[in-house]
Amino acid sequence: MSRITRIETADVRFPTSLGLDGSDAMNPDPDYSAAYVIVRTDASDGLSGHASAFTIGRGNDVEVAAIRSVAELLVGYDAEALLDDMGATWRLLVHDSHLRWLGPEKGVMHMAIGAVVNALWDLKAKRAGLPLWQLLSRMSPEELVALVDFRYLTDAITPAEALDLLRATEPGRAGREAELLGDGYPAYTTTPGWLGYSDEKLDRLCREAVADGFGQIKLKVGASLDDDIRRLRIARAAVGEGFPIAVDANQRWDVADAIEWIRALAEFDLHWVEEPTSPDDVLGHATIARAIAPIPVATGEHAHNRVIFKQLLQSQAIGVMQIDAARVAGVNENVANLLLAAKFGVPVCPHAGGVGLCEAVQHLSMFDFVAVSGTWQDRVIEYVDHLHEHFTTPVVIERGRYRAPLAPGAGTEMRSESIAAYTWTGHPKLAEVAGA
Repeated sequence: MSRITRIETADVRFPTSLGLDGSDAMNPDPDYSAAYVIVRTDASDGLSGHASAFTIGRGNDVEVAAIRSVAELLVGYDAEALLDDMGATWRLLVHDSHLRWLGPEKGVMHMAIGAVVNALWDLKAKRAGLPLWQLLSRMSPEELVALVDFRYLTDAITPAEALDLLRATEPGRAGREAELLGDGYPAYTTTPGWLGYSDEKLDRLCREAVADGFGQIKLKVGASLDDDIRRLRIARAAVGEGFPIAVDANQRWDVADAIEWIRALAEFDLHWVEEPTSPDDVLGHATIARAIAPIPVATGEHAHNRVIFKQLLQSQAIGVMQIDAARVAGVNENVANLLLAAKFGVPVCPHAGGVGLCEAVQHLSMFDFVAVSGTWQDRVIEYVDHLHEHFTTPVVIERGRYRAPLAPGAGTEMRSESIAAYTWTGHPKLAEVAGA
């Protein structure tokens, strides 16, 4: 038996605002940041669990404080008991009345729980000697259903329905795992599309994306319609007719504005429109979806729990569902989200624009392909070419596809030297690290 001996945290911030990497209509100067957590035990194997909640700079200290508050509940616990029943562990944290009161099941505290839950999954996968996607894909349908809290979901999917869904895809798991290991998982890139980039850089990066084998790109929009038209014209000329271009407004518009703006951009054959309005406005998304059809609406990176996803699906508000590895309460809740999407027949194309999010979310999409939906038709994982060098097992992209990771764990462990170099100590330190 081993016990959780301590849970360490770090406020890690990268100065991406200096190059306007990550810039969009609502977030013009993001510093990609990680509210980082390490779960340590007294086991002789020396293994630890690593994860983070993603922020864009200020407020990272608040998220770190929330993680510390969650972590206090687990110090001294039997590690095997926690890891052997991750469904019960999830409920232990999410149903804690004091933590729940600060949400409930949303916001800073819910993300903090997600970071701790994901760190435990990283530890569980390392102990099993498997990458997280493979660990999940080899669990039985009954074990997977036991991970999910179906409270608030049974009007959309019941445990019995989830079990039937997972059993239906179970016979083909081995073949899909072999296919994934051989071919990788389709990716698209947002790297060309940051709003702060010059027209010349946009053109160059679009052409490079096609040359690198990506089958789709995404551009940020929403600050100026004239600018959007100009930039989309450049992108379309660079990638050619018929090549998928998605756009992302990052919650910029009211409902009526969104409809008018998207119609003005429709000539560019948009593959989807992402976050056209408030992430909480389910009915607004449904209104937009009806008005701009057949252009699909995509959203979910700021959907704070499984209930929002349920409502988006029930109201036919989205044609593409975008989960985020660090927004909800960890792997367990994203298993619920994947089951909901499979029940409603909506493709999942995860959000991965942020430090460590590509590393984390690839495991969820690969698990979905092998054990839940059983397909990657109309499915792609976002790829952003920033900060991967800071992770011990960074993502590998070949010809526009994620290679299936083989290293044990969830891919969320950051290099110790990166944590030390980028731990926040105030603006002078950030400037020093950035070379300013």
